[in-house]
Amino acid sequence: MGLRLLESDRQPANTSSAATPTFAEALAVWTKIGFLSFGGPAGQIALMHRILVDERRWLGERQYLSALNFCMLLPGPEAMQLATYAGWRLHGVAGGLAAGLMFVLPGAALILALAALYLTFGNTDVATSAFVGIKAAVVVIVVEALLRVSKRALKQRVDWLIAGAAFLAIYAFRVPFPLIIAAAALAGYALRSSAGGAQREAAGPPLTRAHGEASIAGAAGTAALWLAIWIGPLAVMAAVLGSGHVLSQIAWFFSKLAVVTFGGAYAVLAYMAQEVVQGYRWLAPGEMLDALGLAETTPGPLILVTEFVGALAAARASGETSLWLALAGAVVTLWATFAPCFLWIFTGAPFIERLTAMPRLQAALSGVTAAVVGVILNLSLWFALHVIFARVAETQVGPLRLELPVLTSVDAVAAALTGVAAVLLLIRHRSILTTLAVCAALALAARSFM
Repeated sequence: MGLRLLESDRQPANTSSAATPTFAEALAVWTKIGFLSFGGPAGQIALMHRILVDERRWLGERQYLSALNFCMLLPGPEAMQLATYAGWRLHGVAGGLAAGLMFVLPGAALILALAALYLTFGNTDVATSAFVGIKAAVVVIVVEALLRVSKRALKQRVDWLIAGAAFLAIYAFRVPFPLIIAAAALAGYALRSSAGGAQREAAGPPLTRAHGEASIAGAAGTAALWLAIWIGPLAVMAAVLGSGHVLSQIAWFFSKLAVVTFGGAYAVLAYMAQEVVQGYRWLAPGEMLDALGLAETTPGPLILVTEFVGALAAARASGETSLWLALAGAVVTLWATFAPCFLWIFTGAPFIERLTAMPRLQAALSGVTAAVVGVILNLSLWFALHVIFARVAETQVGPLRLELPVLTSVDAVAAALTGVAAVLLLIRHRSILTTLAVCAALALAARSFM
């Protein structure tokens, strides 16, 4: 995605960057990026390229693209991790923390405010009507993501096979998302290696201090430190509150999610929706759609949708809505979701050139990317069924468990608004914010005539 995105904006490769900015100068830029990072990862990556490479010249073209490729191999939000790498490159760990945190915090603060408003006023007639339009737009937003990822991921026959198998596994057999990711990585590695591509792997530079001041011992120490920072506070909290407490469950679930979020937020949303709706029963299907709709309207990585889910889950755990528990749930979710990003970047950043030149690793990740297409297809279908139909029934056919709509329960307004969103996004190519606003306004207008 990143390579294709930047092709049209590419400048002559600059092999040396401008003078290193002061920490205060860099912090001002990271804050600006954090408040302007609308439009999902594609827009965020383009924004950072324009500011960091073209305008400020803090990173060279090759440095930026190598870092982008590395971040796309990692679980978690690639744009946020790219910002963290850029900050680390300029000012070490302090710079990485500043860049990564400022990329997340503006959107996180807004999501928390929206969650509080949703918990307080979400059941009013006006809010319910507006969310009919927002949900309809979300269906098409996910379909657009599916089309975009498909063009990038499905290049060979094996990719189509892996994508189809992933869709059947998660839709019809309810195979957990982490198992699908592991199987897809093995399939991509095995099938592409048999074609001979992986055997031509270049040796690449050694993992020594001559390679970007990297060393195995240093990387191990960094990984151990950040693993303790990530897991330690959550483990202490779980020990104090007990494993059955909602905050302990949130910590465990979103820490697990952080390890398997390959392919971006849309890929993992299907797994998250399945668990929080059907497993933990923290949210209803419609509320999961509301969460994604709100996350689409805010700056920062789309995976901030997890914060909204965590806030609602904690707020309702006691049987009565508690905004203090909502705040605690949001903080625990943010920690479990984003602390691992610093672990991946600070451990792997010195090895970027070496890792991005490993065809065997690329073969495994290509299998994961293909599987993501099948997972997003399942997410698209799940969202569409629960938006356009008031009732969806699960049917058991042998080992298959299929969700099928009750055709007589079709919501004509939601179906029409989904069509409007499709025209705006897929044909007229309007922005996500415009599409959400138009669909919400039309839903409110439809309510006044009913």
